[in-house]
Parts: sequence; structure tokens; C-alpha cells
Amino acid sequence: MSNFISMDKRVAVISVLVEGCSVRATVRMTGVSKGAILRLLESVGTACSEYQNRVLVNLPAKRIQCDEIWSFVAAKQKNVTESVKSREPMAGDVWTWVAMDADTKLACCWWVGQRDTHTARAFIGDLESRLANRVQMSTDGLKMYFHAIAESFGNGIDYGTIHKIYGGTVDESGAYVRYSPARCLGTETKVMIGHPDPAHISTSYIERQNLTMRMQMRRYTRLTNAFSKSLTNHIHSVNLFYMWYNFARVHQTLRVTPAMEAGLSDHVWSIQEITTLAFPSLLSLAA
Repeated sequence: MSNFISMDKRVAVISVLVEGCSVRATVRMTGVSKGAILRLLESVGTACSEYQNRVLVNLPAKRIQCDEIWSFVAAKQKNVTESVKSREPMAGDVWTWVAMDADTKLACCWWVGQRDTHTARAFIGDLESRLANRVQMSTDGLKMYFHAIAESFGNGIDYGTIHKIYGGTVDESGAYVRYSPARCLGTETKVMIGHPDPAHISTSYIERQNLTMRMQMRRYTRLTNAFSKSLTNHIHSVNLFYMWYNFARVHQTLRVTPAMEAGLSDHVWSIQEITTLAFPSLLSLAA
């Protein structure tokens, strides 16, 4: 195949990737080489990151929900060896921290890193810089959130946590259910800063969005060999996903995209529009 990939092929590749296919499946479906797909992912992922970094500012959100979702690069943390580290220095567990506007379902910001204080501060600091007004924020009971939120927002926020109480992973017959989640027995909410409305201390929307991530990005699927082999490509994939999620995917309840609901766009973006963020000079060739 020539080094040049037509706009139609580029759009086809991005379409397949955002529908949750792995890179190798994309090779089989489109006929584009693995190397070309990864280069395209890098170009489009970078363009999506730059565009959203410019656009997702002065957001007039009222209720924000935050959560972090686990994945891994190259190998799970317990399986990281010196050999694996030599191929990918950032191998091991990696977490994606996400903030969502509970009303518009817009993903306001996200941060890929570790589940530690440094990443929490970077993530919350970025979120604070994108908001236009005081908000009510909800998170789970992870202690890192409180310190990061207090540091970035001070008293200028209404913040509450929700803690879920789980039972064991044993079914009614007493058998151990390996792959089933533990049963949620109840929740406890707690006011941390300000005066949050107890009725809206919730992480339900962001947790549902986590499911969408696992369904739409093969890298996040559990028990798969399609995990990320490179942290760089992992981040590009996340940036592409959120461009598609915010601007191109019509939310079933809203009947518009989150970006339209938030007033950031006046139409549903096509995959071609997303692709041409990285290749504006090829727009005329797409016809």
C-alpha cells in the first residue's frame, strides 16, 4: 500500500476505532497497515486534545461528578518485569481520571496517570481552570480528592462524597462468583466542603460513562489481549474517544451530543470532521 492514505480510508479507520475495535481488527477491516493506523491515531488524537483543550473552557456547569477508571499498559502491575520496562518504561497500572457535567453529560476534562496525590492535584487543578462558576462536586470516598479539591477550590465549592457499601462476591447458594461484581448493600453520603444538595451527591452518571469507555475502547476491555502496549498510544486513544463522545455521539437521553447541550457546538460532528482536525488540507479531497 502507498504511504498516502486517502481521506476516505482515514475516516474509515477512525470510525472503526471509535466503535470499539482493536488495532489489529482495524487492520483486517480496512486493509490499512498497523503502523499507518497508529500514526493516524497519534495525529488525530493529538489534534483532538488540542481542540478540546481550547474549547472546554469557561464551562457554566452546576453539578460535576468525578471518578477514576483502571486500565494498564503493556502488563498489569504485578506482571511488570525489567524486560517489560525496557520496552515500555511506563508499563503497569494506569488510571484515567474523568470529570463530567451531570446535566449536559459533557466530559469537562480527563487526566491519564497514577492513582496518587500528584495526579489527583493535576486533574482537579485542570478542572478548576475550566469552570466558570461555583459548582457542586461529587466523588467517591477516595481521600486524595478532598485534599486536591480543597487545594484548588478552597471554600469556593460545594463538595460531597458518596461511599458504597458492598457485600461479598458469593451467590445465594454460597458459591464464589469470580467475575460478578459485589452486591451493593447501600450508600453513605458525606458533606465535605460548603453546602452541597444531598439529593445530588451522586456518581451515577460518571460511573455509567465509565461503562461507555470500556465498551467503546478495546484497550479498556477486561480480560483481553487488546490492552495498550504504549502509554502514548493509550493517551491518544483516550483523547480521540472524548472528542467522539463529546461532539459526535448523540446521547440517548439528551437526543443531542453533550457538546450541543453545553452550547459548545451547533451540530453533530461527523467522523470526517474529527479526522480533518489533524488534516485540514485534505478536506477538499474528501468529496
